Amino acid sequence: MAIQKRSMLLNVGPSHPAMHGVIRLIMELEGEKIKGVDVEIGYLHRAFEKMCETVMYNQCFPYTDRLNYVSPLINNVGFAMTVEKLLGIDIPERSKYIRVIMSEISRVTDHLTCLGASAMELGAMSVFLYMIKAREYLYELVEEITGARLTISYVRIGGVKADLTPGFADRAFQKIAEVRKVLIEGDELLTRNRIFFDRMKGIGIISQEEAISYGITGPFLRSTGIAYDVRKANPYLIYDRLDFEVPTGTTGDNLDRYFVRMAEMEQSLRMIEQCLQQIPDGPINGELTGDIIPAAQMVDRAKMGQTEGLMEDEVALDPTLQGSTKKYYKGINADQKSVVLPPKESTYSNIEGLMNHFKLVMYGHGIKPPVGEAYFPVEGANGELGFYIVSDGREHPWRVRVHPPCFPIMSALPKLLVGSVMADLVPTFGSVNMIAGELDR
Repeated sequence: MAIQKRSMLLNVGPSHPAMHGVIRLIMELEGEKIKGVDVEIGYLHRAFEKMCETVMYNQCFPYTDRLNYVSPLINNVGFAMTVEKLLGIDIPERSKYIRVIMSEISRVTDHLTCLGASAMELGAMSVFLYMIKAREYLYELVEEITGARLTISYVRIGGVKADLTPGFADRAFQKIAEVRKVLIEGDELLTRNRIFFDRMKGIGIISQEEAISYGITGPFLRSTGIAYDVRKANPYLIYDRLDFEVPTGTTGDNLDRYFVRMAEMEQSLRMIEQCLQQIPDGPINGELTGDIIPAAQMVDRAKMGQTEGLMEDEVALDPTLQGSTKKYYKGINADQKSVVLPPKESTYSNIEGLMNHFKLVMYGHGIKPPVGEAYFPVEGANGELGFYIVSDGREHPWRVRVHPPCFPIMSALPKLLVGSVMADLVPTFGSVNMIAGELDR
């Protein structure tokens, strides 16, 4: 008498630790073998697109921070460059370099988090601690420039919020050296680890043809051997001036995706170093001959009409706003009064600057791109991150659409899992680097 095989349904997530609390997989199992997978998303839907359509353009940046919250600076840059394409404006050279530096720092923090967490889920707790230590070095740099660690809201339409702090380059070189030490440690702990190797090699394979048909980009696509990278295929900012390679794999399995991300971190560190060496000083003004006075004192003097000599003074601001003073202003912002907030000294000390500031921040005024539409892609940590914006000439977008890189990968997850065993779910899902903020939007 033949033994009848029976399958069972098993819920994995959203409360399962490996599902990050935001994904539900309905698994059809025959013993340990996966026969079918139904992926349920939507547990972190926050109406990103519709919220952006209700606020002014610069007010969208806090929402973009919360897309891929592991590398928010790249989200900031992508959104800003889409609006700048609508406006038809260019930004100063120094500002371009700053955006690239911060984007590549953000990319490394993303990859460190992905690989560290994936290794931890396979039992390699030490690797997780080492990589989070390296991420902390980079978060210190991010905090120094933006004033925050995660939800940074640093980029502005037409530039960035503040310039690099004095001595930043030296501190960045030191941190990069420390991060490289951690990458060597991680490589020694994982790459030749028999348990890790066996859990990753030949698991979660996807072919080039399948990856392309799903619309997959980023490290996931490059693990199959296709060297598509937006920074090379459609260079933006100053990426065409940098010397870097696009790491690729051969088999498209979990192990190749690990190797690609490890190699990409080294390439990003190289790019940061090149930018710090090449970055122009920019028009850091030297005409300020007055005193450095506290912001509150400058405002009080202006209110009393005591404005004589005030325009030559420099205002002393909170560290996270210091880069937006006259001294740095022209190096990091486009010369567009209808788009960029004036330097703080102008806002605090004269009526023209105050009116300019007022017009850009008050509801019903703000930045008003001409009627039209624009799409702009950047290379996110997970792949091509694109924003599509439609303007009807008002101070807020008529339509915002985002192309999230991990959405196509999640669409392909059943293809990756069916035929493998239950234990392969954790390393394969970890290699997707699913970020629910950009997945659900």
